[in-house]
Amino acid sequence: MAKSPEVGTHVPDFTLPGLLLTSGEATSGSASNGTSGSANSSTAERRDYRLAEAQGSPLVLVFYPGDDTAVCTKQLCSYTSDLDRFKDLGATVWGISPQDLDSHEAFARKHRLAFPLLADTDRAVAKAFGIAVPGLGLRRSVFILDADGTLRWKHIALAGLTFQHSDTLTEQLAAL
Repeated sequence: MAKSPEVGTHVPDFTLPGLLLTSGEATSGSASNGTSGSANSSTAERRDYRLAEAQGSPLVLVFYPGDDTAVCTKQLCSYTSDLDRFKDLGATVWGISPQDLDSHEAFARKHRLAFPLLADTDRAVAKAFGIAVPGLGLRRSVFILDADGTLRWKHIALAGLTFQHSDTLTEQLAAL
């Protein structure tokens, strides 16, 4: 397994397939799962996401172990709720996990996630970032890159039962 990139260095470029739900996320009504509104009327825009193309603004890479699991759901829903805080700091958020795009789409629709979810199905990117774990997928991690693609902050969880809250991430972004 590769070593995790050091703060102050450029991270390895990568391209991954991903998706973003667009339009219709705020449809009113009551869904059968007890949430108000429906993401079923939204479109899942699927495309490739290349790290080098994201340069020009800060980027938060959120590596999470699995779609629709307890901690991952809480983490990604909290980042969606606070997405305006990230945007106000000029930052973009990408979620990355080993599941495929169909799994990501179901997860994004169920929880109305409002940022791209990327599929690292062979864990090549997780390996390049030094966070792949044989048999478990990957370690919950967050990497904050500046507008030039330089790593400015990272957190790699030991157990993955907790996550970095938006307050911590926005404080780091504000310091860029």
